[in-house]
Amino acid sequence: MSETRLSETERRVLDAIDIDGMVEFLCELIAIPSLCGQERPAQERVAAWMKRSGLAVDLWDLDFELLSGHTAFSMEVDRRDGLGVVGTVGEGRGGRTLIFNGHVDVVPPGEESSWSSPPYEGRIRDGQVIGRGAVDMKGGLCCALFAAKALREADVQLRGKLLIESVIGEEDGGVGTLAASLRGFRGDGAVIMEPTALRIGAASAGALSFRVTIPGLAAHAAVREEGVSAIEKFVPIYLALQALEGERNRAVDEPLYARYRLPYALNVGTVRAGNWPSSVAESLAFEGRLGVALGESPAAARESFEATVARAAAEDAWLHDHPPKVEWRGGQFEPARIPSDHPIVTTVGGSLRDAAGREARVEGMTYGSDMRLLVNIAQTPAVLFGPGDVRRAHRPDEAVAIEELVVAARTLALTALRFCGHQRS
Repeated sequence: MSETRLSETERRVLDAIDIDGMVEFLCELIAIPSLCGQERPAQERVAAWMKRSGLAVDLWDLDFELLSGHTAFSMEVDRRDGLGVVGTVGEGRGGRTLIFNGHVDVVPPGEESSWSSPPYEGRIRDGQVIGRGAVDMKGGLCCALFAAKALREADVQLRGKLLIESVIGEEDGGVGTLAASLRGFRGDGAVIMEPTALRIGAASAGALSFRVTIPGLAAHAAVREEGVSAIEKFVPIYLALQALEGERNRAVDEPLYARYRLPYALNVGTVRAGNWPSSVAESLAFEGRLGVALGESPAAARESFEATVARAAAEDAWLHDHPPKVEWRGGQFEPARIPSDHPIVTTVGGSLRDAAGREARVEGMTYGSDMRLLVNIAQTPAVLFGPGDVRRAHRPDEAVAIEELVVAARTLALTALRFCGHQRS
């Protein structure tokens, strides 16, 4: 860290960050299994923490019927209940407004036997916090919360306003951030604390969830040739989609994605077929996600996918007459980007340098995120920046290094001071 670049106020704020408290609260949040559709207890816990820490809190029930009518709405889980939570520091008298955005929802832990410790326990081991949600993204949310708390502990008066959005539903479409945006929360810049390994994401790829159903013809296994196996018919469709993935990524010439071979991956995540071991599988359904390139419309991406499935089916006599059905359901994430020299990018970069003595790397992130909702709906330029590596997410023993939590919290605290401005002391 370059002490000469820090003002007295900045040093005071950094010294006020409660690292032990941050790690403890992260473990508390991990212990709340906030799976998609079950986020209320975690949101209530975050709201209570905000109130106790002196933030002004807006807490409201989401109106899913109203939200479902918006063109940007997508949601895979059939929610009946959801809370929005936004905490505020500062009164916005003359400075800029900054948003810190983080989601509490997590994906299922999978086979718990694959974990070295219970997924919802929140354990500290080898300098890391381990548990479902540690990196994606309760860790990043806690960094933002304790950065805001440090501002208050250091008695800093922001000229602008800092909003902390704790949202639900990011994993299956972003309904929480959409709700906050439509409620009127917007700013001059935003940081979404997704796991970027402390890189600054000035771009986020899109991702579209799909389901493809392939028909077959049932028959007794003893005379299987009289039936048509949907499992066998899946193979040429799958191979065609693999070829499409390669084709869509070979043409990528985007410096922000220079380190990725497949920035816009096409993944088949689930395959379900048949209903009895001694019956020919009469249908197969597979689901997955299609990466969407920067500057590409979701409609164009869907068209290329559907055309590939149709061409592969046309080459098979059975599928020619019984074509697969393609559905677009669940999370539908548009790509988003902002200029790499935007003030929110340069402010986070300078804050990272001065908080941790490391130069910022500006890149594009390959996963879908709520960035597109902040940029396109809330009209708020946003970056992705947070502790941990996305490679540790959605897998057993999800973990984030405490050292990265510290760097992220310090960087966010300086970003708030510098972007919002503050009364000199």
